[in-house]
Order: sequence, then C-alpha cells, then structure tokens
Amino acid sequence: MSLTIDVISDVVCPWCYIGKRRLESALAALSHSDPGFGAVVNWHPFQLNPDLPPEGVDRRAYLEAKFGGPARADEIYARVRAAGDTVGIPFALEKIQRQPNTLDTHRLIAWAQGQGDAGGLVERLFRAYFLDGRYLGDRAVLAEIAGEAGLDVTAAAMFLDSGQLTDRIVAMDARARELGVEGVPFFVFGERVAVSGAHEPAVLLDAIAQAREPAEQT
Repeated sequence: MSLTIDVISDVVCPWCYIGKRRLESALAALSHSDPGFGAVVNWHPFQLNPDLPPEGVDRRAYLEAKFGGPARADEIYARVRAAGDTVGIPFALEKIQRQPNTLDTHRLIAWAQGQGDAGGLVERLFRAYFLDGRYLGDRAVLAEIAGEAGLDVTAAAMFLDSGQLTDRIVAMDARARELGVEGVPFFVFGERVAVSGAHEPAVLLDAIAQAREPAEQT
C-alpha cells in the first residue's frame, strides 16, 4: 500500500527545492531498506509573494524590498547555497533577473498532476528558475518547460491561456494558510503527520515511520 505524501511549496522557494531533494533521499533510502514501500507525492500551492503583479517585478527591486538590497540578500542566501551544495543543487541566484508571480506555475502543476505524477514538471520548474534564471512569469516559457517534462507543449499553452484552475489554486493557497501553514516546504505524511521545513532525510524518515505505524498495527 502506497503512502500519500502531500507537499505544500512554491517554485521560487529555495528551501522547497532543497526539501524536495531531501525527501527524495529519504524515499530512496526507504525503498532500499524496504523494497515493498511505495509513495505517491502530491504537490499543493503556496505563493510566497501572492501580491506580486501578474507581470512580476525586477529582481533587484524585490531584493531591496524584502532584504534591504542584494548585499543583505547574499548574506541570507549563503546558507541556502551551502545547503544546496549538500544535495547537489548549484544555486545560480545571480541569473534571476525578474521575480515572478507564481499563480500560473501552480496552475500548470495542478494541470499536470491531473494527468499523473507532476514531480518531473516540479523539478524542471525549480531548475529553470534557480539554475538557469528563466522567467517563470512568461506563459510561453512555462509551456516550454512543460514540454521538457514530457507534456504536450501546445496543450500546456492552451491551458495556461484559458485561465482554468485559477480560482481553485487561490482557494487552496488560502486554505493552507487557514490550516496554519506559514512557511514552506510543508510536508504531510499519510494525511496525519506534518513536518514544516526542509529537514534532513532522517527527520522525514521518522515522520514516515510515524505515518505508517497505524497501518502496521491493524
């Protein structure tokens, strides 16, 4: 029986990318020690900056408003870079020119998830933003990334332009906040054990063990 893992995240959150890597490490270790284990990972929306305009903002202006400028941002991001190095993510934050509103990225993930596993798309969105500096506020770019993830580019572009799932994403984001999610990544294992933050694999493995416990006792 597969364990459901719900991940609340945003694609412009570096700790969410790190958290994804650590979750993958935990699942790989568990699959090795318990070959019968299976997991289904579902991705849920959380916008770190829901008030950004649809066209996004200049990255320098964003850093100025959020951190007081690039210099202070570099100090804060030093920890991010160090953590990224431990999980094979060579963050290239200097390539990011524009901070996007991520509503469309969450719509695209939900659309892909409706067709199956969205993990590949999520990975490519993270890579596009944090490693390549691609602008995720451009629907044409998002459609290209969908194609790189094995999805139909034309269908993705048509979906993005349709506006479908917008209300659903906004409602899901609001619901997460109502339930007490204040930061991401936020993991829920087996619909009952929650972990907030990009914790090391050992912490996630412990949460998974707790989530599996009732099933093993029945």
